[in-house]
Amino acid sequence: MKSVMFNRKYGFPIVAATLLALFASTAVQARKDDMDVDRLNNSLNQLAADPNLGVYAQADQALARDAINQLAQAGSSQRPHALYIAERRVDQAKAEAQLQAAQRQLNQLDQENAQLQLERSRIDATTAQQQLDIQRMQYQLAQQETARLQAQGQAAADQAAQARSEADQARKLAAAQSRVAQAARRQAELAAKAAKALRAQMQDQPSSPAGGGK
Repeated sequence: MKSVMFNRKYGFPIVAATLLALFASTAVQARKDDMDVDRLNNSLNQLAADPNLGVYAQADQALARDAINQLAQAGSSQRPHALYIAERRVDQAKAEAQLQAAQRQLNQLDQENAQLQLERSRIDATTAQQQLDIQRMQYQLAQQETARLQAQGQAAADQAAQARSEADQARKLAAAQSRVAQAARRQAELAAKAAKALRAQMQDQPSSPAGGGK
């Protein structure tokens, strides 16, 4: 009789304490589960709101959002795997967005570099043409000087010979400058074709960045 009374007296409090501890443990685990979901949602929301990265990796962001929703609905036995998948999906979305942003920036730099190369070729061609014009003017002046010295008669023969020599040198230099100008023009044409091809290639790419799922 005393044993039965002892069990009734102390048994119910023990069972109650056990149930209370179980409920408390379940509540703590539930709060932890909510914290994981909130943490991943916040991380993904920060990516989506980023003005530099948010527009990229849309497909990966959608997969990450779906994985977080599955985590929120997962049972206790499925939760560790669901948490691992959700974290990996969020990390993948971030990495893919950064990769696409870097690729876009690289493409822009390539296009700008091609434009600079084209402009440099045009400047080189213009400079060569200006130098050629100067050499032609010098050649014409040398010819005029030669004619003037020849008109002075035999007394200026030596000076005329020297002037002819200078005129010949100027002619050779002008011819060399002409070849340089032609080469510069060809280079400018090639650079223009290359820039046009690059612009066509950039236009063939999708105009709006789209996320690539992995």
